Amino acid sequence: MSLAVRVIPCLDVDAGRVVKGVNFENLRDAGDPVELAHRYNRAGADELTFLDVTASSDDRGTTYDVVSRTASEVFIPLTVGGGVRSPEDVDTLLKSGADKASINTAAVARPAVINDIVARFGNQVLVLSLDAKRTGATESGYEVTTHGGRRGTGIDALDWAREASERGVGEILLNSIDADGTQDGFDTEMIAAVRAVTRVPLIASGGAGVPEHFPAAIDAGADAVLAASVFHFGPTDMFARVKDAIRAAGYPVR
Repeated sequence: MSLAVRVIPCLDVDAGRVVKGVNFENLRDAGDPVELAHRYNRAGADELTFLDVTASSDDRGTTYDVVSRTASEVFIPLTVGGGVRSPEDVDTLLKSGADKASINTAAVARPAVINDIVARFGNQVLVLSLDAKRTGATESGYEVTTHGGRRGTGIDALDWAREASERGVGEILLNSIDADGTQDGFDTEMIAAVRAVTRVPLIASGGAGVPEHFPAAIDAGADAVLAASVFHFGPTDMFARVKDAIRAAGYPVR
């Protein structure tokens, strides 16, 4: 792997506040998104992901004012997701200061929206947020979920990763619903399974608890590692610790 591994904090935002739960449930307050974005930018984050976690389930758009205030505090790439349904939504996000848009629920409902967005803006602006959980209902054992992990779809996660890649999505943010918030480690089996069916950059999310968990995700095939709890509630030097662990495992970091 020649490119530096990216370390990305995730701000899950609900009603203008950063929240964090376990398996996408029992959310607790983690602070103000603008303050956290500023702190993480200074602490050494390579990128920042901002997910409005109730936009799709509440059937509304992203809170653009919070996005623009967050964007004004960071000088690293900012990805925003939640309630993205059309090229027009992506346009509004980009004008609000986002560098990339993340899509999940709307793409599952109408996969061609991926083609529409990529045709207008290029694939570098579009991230597929793939919220997957283990199940006996699909051939691979992994199912796509939507609405913040609250609804199963019956769609095989590996088939969906493959199709979205072919439609031109620029990156895949793979969220393990089972590992989310547990701090027991990334779901390396799931990461490896998705890596085997797509060549687009893969961001691993869900389960990070200590710096030593991060290299395992990269071993499994991730190009970037994303986490929330370990940064929100951990020591202030957590970014340095995580990058040290990745570097010690032999991978380049910024």
